Amino acid sequence: MKSPFRIFAYTSCALVFAASCSVANGFVSPRLHAQCQQQHDAAALSVMFSTPKPNDQMAEKTGGFTTKQRLREEIESPFRKVRLAFFAFSSASAAVALYFSALTALKAQLGGFQDIPPIEDALVQFGINLAGVIGFGALAVREVKVGEKNLQRIAKGGQLARLIVEPAPEGSDLRTLQEYRRASRVVLAAGGKEYLNKLAMSLCSDQLADENNLPAALEDVDLVIVPILLNDKYELVDVKESWRNAEPSDLDRNFDSSRADNVIAFPHVRGAALWNQYLKSEIETALGQGFDVLSGGFTITVKKNGRILRRATGLPPYGDFVSMMEVADGSRFGMPGDSERYGGP
Repeated sequence: MKSPFRIFAYTSCALVFAASCSVANGFVSPRLHAQCQQQHDAAALSVMFSTPKPNDQMAEKTGGFTTKQRLREEIESPFRKVRLAFFAFSSASAAVALYFSALTALKAQLGGFQDIPPIEDALVQFGINLAGVIGFGALAVREVKVGEKNLQRIAKGGQLARLIVEPAPEGSDLRTLQEYRRASRVVLAAGGKEYLNKLAMSLCSDQLADENNLPAALEDVDLVIVPILLNDKYELVDVKESWRNAEPSDLDRNFDSSRADNVIAFPHVRGAALWNQYLKSEIETALGQGFDVLSGGFTITVKKNGRILRRATGLPPYGDFVSMMEVADGSRFGMPGDSERYGGP
């Protein structure tokens, strides 16, 4: 049992230690404490803002494509790198074997060497190894080219998603084509002023004795048409005024440019540079195939998943859109979340 004196000594020492600690904290300068806190906050902010954002890292380009685009290509073709490594390794192995088989064939041809197979067998081995080098090398090159094409398609799809449009109804907010994914199909219809006039008449006026119900039918199949007006240099110009002031012919009755507003979205001039960049390769391809882009026009149909369904010349094929679009772009079978509309699990 501890003596009362020893207990009193331990208690006194503890009290003195606690008092000294509180005095030490009490005499710290408030200004110094504030400075320390500011330095700590500054250091935290420095670490926070010096760390690269994930989006910035994904946007960094290597070899002309962003990291995000390369990752998406790997997701779409997960075994491409495995096949490429296999074909490349096989081609390299066949090249090594080709070297030794060529030496063997040369020795067999010259004669005078021991343990050398006949020239016929040596030539057979040489041919097999040569075929391996060429065949596996060609397969490896093909994998590289297919991967590059997929990356170009993905990059092109990224450009398409960033294009800015203004829905035709007055007071509508600007949107990107990416915002139409999963909700609508988009048809880009590009051409000169004459082509634009025909496009406006086909949607906003009655032909002959029939009443034009195309806008309502296109709206039922979630279709949005983007009229694109090109000048003589094949560059985008403001299309909204030309669309509103389209001139009907004798066969066009009851023209009303607002009739198709629910299915029309105009390219916004604020994003003209992006539009011109995207359309440049499409126009070059059409011109290279001998099509008159300005008078004949061309269309690009984009599915709900953002991929290109088809490219065609002339006015949009409205009949195909209305009758078979649900099947053509796979919505009836392959778009998750549409079970309520089409039935099924």
